[in-house]
Formats: sequence, structure tokens, C-alpha cells
Amino acid sequence: MAEGGGIVKQKVLIVEDEPTIMDTIQYALETEGFATVSLSSGEPVLLLLARDPVDLIILDIGLPDVSGLELCKEIRRIHSTPIIFLTARADEVDRVVGLEIGADDYVTKPFSPRELSARVRAVLRRTLASPNCSNLHRVFEINDSKRQITYHGKLLDLSRYEYELLKTMIRRPGHVYTRDQLMDIVWEQPETSLDRTVDAHIKNIRAKLKAVIPADDPIITHRGIGYSLKEDL
Repeated sequence: MAEGGGIVKQKVLIVEDEPTIMDTIQYALETEGFATVSLSSGEPVLLLLARDPVDLIILDIGLPDVSGLELCKEIRRIHSTPIIFLTARADEVDRVVGLEIGADDYVTKPFSPRELSARVRAVLRRTLASPNCSNLHRVFEINDSKRQITYHGKLLDLSRYEYELLKTMIRRPGHVYTRDQLMDIVWEQPETSLDRTVDAHIKNIRAKLKAVIPADDPIITHRGIGYSLKEDL
């Protein structure tokens, strides 16, 4: 509860360069009880998130200054905030779904404001209030600002890539990531790395987790495909 007995509203950041679409989204979300903040370009997003965290981001792929896809990757290196993509082209949707670069959902233009509001609520329920998420938060804790992860209360000594890989899997327990998807999410230049690089980092993460709880192995290997984090931790 906020001061004076008011309810603290969930805050949504809207990153969209078309004023009409921006106004439509803001009106729809604020009517549904959300607070909103808006940006018409991608460059200020990371600075805003550093000083004013939000509960969810609606991110247009076709921004005038940066690619929404690349911006999503930059956000994911620091924040686990849920992201919904707005996209106007079918090939962009294919790319988003295929690469799994960190978005939680996507909506194609033109869209129904009511549908978008429903997607926002669904993503927030799934990412912030699901039992699996609650269980994971007891096992793993992520400190985005310090880029640290604790496991059963023990701070893990992780390299940059180990941190990003583990954080990516913690965000979506049970989701199977291929090696290519993990490389695209975590590495700035995935084309210069090899599949076995992911395997080597996962091996190191496993060793560090087992050093805390020797009997547990929360990472599942899917042979010939990739990795996932157990849902029932």
C-alpha cells in the first residue's frame, strides 16, 4: 500500500516512436489501473531503468535510433524486467520467436488495446506471481545492479558469461534453450563463438552449484538440443 492508503500501481514503460500508438497504449493501460512512463526512442531506456525500475516494458522493434531486438539484448544483460515486443512485420515475429532473445511475449500491429492490456496482465502474472517463480526466488536470488546471483543463500562466484547464462535460465524455468539461442542472448558476437563454448560455461556453472549443494543439479541437459533449469526446485 502507498502512503495515504492508496494502492501502488504496477508501472509499465512504453518505448514507441509513433505518437498515436503511444497515446493508445497509455490510455488503455491507465484505464486498466497501470501507471505508465513513455519514451519515443531506445537510447534513454537503460538510463531510465537504472534510476526508475518498472514492472514491465512494451518495446517496439522498429525504433528510429536502435533496433528493438538489440535493445532487448542490452536490457537482458542487466535487468530481468518482463518485455513485450510490438512488431509490424511477420518476418520480425519469426525472428523474435526463433531466437528467443529474451522477450516474454509479442503483439503484432495493428492490435487491439484490450488484447494488449490482457497480454500485459498475463505476462505479469506469469513472471511475478507464479508458484514456480516464487520457489525459484527462494533458491536463486538475482541482484541485477551488482550482477550477482545467490544459490540457497550462498553468493556464487560467476564470470560474466556464467552470470548471463544462469540468469537467462532462471527467468524461464523449464524452458529449453538451444545452444544457439543462449549464444545469441548472452554473447555480443555469437557468430565468433562455438557451440562447445556454451557447454564449457554450463559445466563451470554446474560445478559451482554443486559446491553449494552437492546432491542437487538444477540444470537439465537436453541431448542434441541445449539446456533448461528445473521447474520443481
